[in-house]
Amino acid sequence: MHTVKIAIIGDYNFTFNAHHATNLALDHASNFLDVDVNYYWIRVSEVAQQKIAFFDQYDAFWIAPGPFLNPFFLNGIFARLTALNKSVLITGEGYKLFIEYLIMKNSLNQAGEKLISDNLITGAYFENVIIEPKSPAFVKLYDHFTNKELSATRFSLYPNLRNELEGSFIDVEAINQFDDPEAITLKGQTFFLAVTFYPQVSSTRDLPHPIIYTFVKSAIIAQQASQASRRV
Repeated sequence: MHTVKIAIIGDYNFTFNAHHATNLALDHASNFLDVDVNYYWIRVSEVAQQKIAFFDQYDAFWIAPGPFLNPFFLNGIFARLTALNKSVLITGEGYKLFIEYLIMKNSLNQAGEKLISDNLITGAYFENVIIEPKSPAFVKLYDHFTNKELSATRFSLYPNLRNELEGSFIDVEAINQFDDPEAITLKGQTFFLAVTFYPQVSSTRDLPHPIIYTFVKSAIIAQQASQASRRV
């Protein structure tokens, strides 16, 4: 049985449904793929202090939903993760923070304008989001899974920003019923996916979420490729 090691980067709180669901979704993927998934929650502030060797220990990284105690540390973490070319999944609040990192890194807001909205979902409950896949990969992912997702976060991008990002840095994999991006991937990476919704909340043991098990599967494939290259 294959074993993969995943770092969940976030400030874990057992009272948050999305955090508990993150653990369960990885268990669902583990059973579905018949692999051993070892996952570890690590606080954002702790990851920010680590050297390169720390990141080499893990096959994949999941930026968990917030809230984050120290969100400003994520810029340094994003810089490290984008340089690794390992499997990365971002769900929830981290989506906006990742967009803001791309804006900063690529100097896309020299006028200091507000280019991404605040959270458009208010209140303490999840809301339904209708996912419309735009890429062949996402069409395939949702071929046998409902396109109704649950989320506590939704953001809107300034049109010019979206055009700039899509042109050079990201691909939009799916949009919502408001025509805002719900899922983006980073160009040039094997698996670097950021979604505003919470796929882990919709995952069940009988029907694991395809985003989660594809994330785990990509980590296995990358691990096997790395091991094969070392044997050559």
